[in-house]
Amino acid sequence: MKCENCTKKECSKKQKNDDTQSTSVDAVSSNDGLEEKNEFHTLANAKILLSDCLACDNCMTSEEGARVFQQNQKELFRVLNLNKKCDTSKHKVLAVSICPQSLPYFAAKFNLSVNDAAKRLCGFLKSLGVHYVFDTTIAADFSILESQREFVQRYQRRTQEDHALPMFASACPGWIRYAERVLANLVTPHICTAKSPQQIMGSLVKGYFARQQNLSPDKIFHVIVAPCYDKKLEALREDFYTALYNSQEVDCVLTSGEIVQIMEQKNVSLKDVTEVAVDTLFDETKEGEVVRHDGKRSDGYLEHIFKHAAKELFGMDVKEITYKALKNKDFQEVTLEKDGETVLRFAAAYGFRNIQNLVLKLKKGKFLYHFVEVLACPGGCLNGKGQAQTEDGKPDKALLSQMEEVYAAIPVRLPETNVRVQRMYQDWLEGVDSKKVQDTLHTKYSAVNQTVSNLDIKW
Repeated sequence: MKCENCTKKECSKKQKNDDTQSTSVDAVSSNDGLEEKNEFHTLANAKILLSDCLACDNCMTSEEGARVFQQNQKELFRVLNLNKKCDTSKHKVLAVSICPQSLPYFAAKFNLSVNDAAKRLCGFLKSLGVHYVFDTTIAADFSILESQREFVQRYQRRTQEDHALPMFASACPGWIRYAERVLANLVTPHICTAKSPQQIMGSLVKGYFARQQNLSPDKIFHVIVAPCYDKKLEALREDFYTALYNSQEVDCVLTSGEIVQIMEQKNVSLKDVTEVAVDTLFDETKEGEVVRHDGKRSDGYLEHIFKHAAKELFGMDVKEITYKALKNKDFQEVTLEKDGETVLRFAAAYGFRNIQNLVLKLKKGKFLYHFVEVLACPGGCLNGKGQAQTEDGKPDKALLSQMEEVYAAIPVRLPETNVRVQRMYQDWLEGVDSKKVQDTLHTKYSAVNQTVSNLDIKW
């Protein structure tokens, strides 16, 4: 069968080849003599279909495919079982970080407030044997702040550097994989170098938190709970690996739906779980109320960067942003006018049909935007294919509507007002403009050799 989104004759993700997938997972499960039956042995192996994410056979190697399939519930329980063994040299500190777009899913699905859902989810994970449960909002704070600064710098260099503008957001791993493997040098110089919240959280847990706890990074097994499958691919990036400790910054990504599968396996409803306060990276301090960033269905890079740029570049305080829908609700535009002139033009492009239209305009030299918030999933991160899906793999529109209401009701906190972040810039990162900030919070996106060009695909 030919995939609808690639030029390959057959896509590895369309093939439900149980033998191939189970082999890759069993290879991991058998390590350290852990091929044993337990109450979790019937959990399904990770299966990612093309409809679940962007990354198809055209942009994922067989080795990456095997490693993606290893990122499932079995891998989590492999580590949990190791921690029960007498050989303490193989024990790991288990840390789970939860994306803010996952919490509305748990809240809506179990008819809870988002704060109750966060605490009960923490309680459930700790009942399994997880040691720490974190909220990745602090990582998004760093990512947004670094993206804001980079945009202002690029704007100021726009007349000296051909690739300074436009700037594309870098938070969506599906978009990044497509840009690197298919669009190559047409787009990669324009991608913001700030790491995504997931990978900054990896740096925080394996760097800052590990140091605070006097732990070697390889002694921490770090799991991310995320709304989409492409996060699994992002965790495998070589630039998010520390060779000295043979340690990835994120060891395993589980989707929100995969966490619910564990609950179902154990016949547990989140509503019946005891609440436990979510941890922070700072000693014994616990998280307070759940907060979010500006943005209706994502971390709000467009809104934060737009307001920051308006202030820094033009001295204008923008309180509210007015979106203008263009071809559809997932392709919207925001502009800033000064003295009758449009000085900033931003866009939000969600879903690959809209992304493809933008790319074609860039290719033809008709690109008007200074910044674009790009997300692979139509509807944004809340609509990630790892949550809010019906049994036949289609979006659960009723549940998604509830999730949007839950997310919109969460109080907004500006990243600039996070005192802990400002303190970490000074105490851990050695200043806002330090080399350590560049090494820890930034990366480089570049073209990867590709044998097939998909620029002219009709999405």
